[in-house]
Parts: sequence; C-alpha cells; structure tokens
Amino acid sequence: MLLGIQIIVFLFSLFMAYYSFLHFKRKEFTKREVTFWLFLWMTFIVITFIPNLLKTFSISMGFARLLDGYIVFGFLFLTSVVFYIYTLVRRLQRSIEEIVRKIALENSKKEN
Repeated sequence: MLLGIQIIVFLFSLFMAYYSFLHFKRKEFTKREVTFWLFLWMTFIVITFIPNLLKTFSISMGFARLLDGYIVFGFLFLTSVVFYIYTLVRRLQRSIEEIVRKIALENSKKEN
C-alpha cells in the first residue's frame, strides 16, 4: 500500500529528474552535473519505496525512528549546500568588484 507521502516524493523526484534532464539538453548542466542530480533523484525514489534499506543504519546511528535520521541528515545537507552557495556568491561578488574597478580605472584614464 502506498502512502500519500510516497506518491508525493515519487512525483516530485520524477519531475526534478526531468527538469535536470532539460537543463542538460539546454547545455546548462554538464554530464557530470546531470549524472549527480539524476542519481540523487533516483536515490530518493528508491528510499521512498524501500525505506527499510536505511532502517538498520538509522538504528545503529542512535535514531529511534527512521524519520529522525532523515530530518537530521537533511538539515546537515541543506546547511552544507547553503554554505557552499554562500562561498560561491562571495567569490563572484569579489570578481565583479574587481572587474568594475578595472573598467572604472580604464574609463577614468580615457577621460584624462
């Protein structure tokens, strides 16, 4: 018997796999990136329909319920993704500032 959450996760994962594939077709993702994302979405589908795969791991890690482990690891994953995105944005910000500085200096030299 399928639970409502299993159907939702399945549909969400299928949509995201399709969306990732569209980004690859538009040349916005490399083969490596699309492979990572497709692997992640397929893993969600497998874990959704066979949750007992992670039950022994969850119990050995000290979680009373499997959902507790999902929540903790999900929180850790999202925190690391936010940190990674933050570092990328800071790096891009510094690059843009450097480019704007160079352009401003070139324009000021042309005016004099």
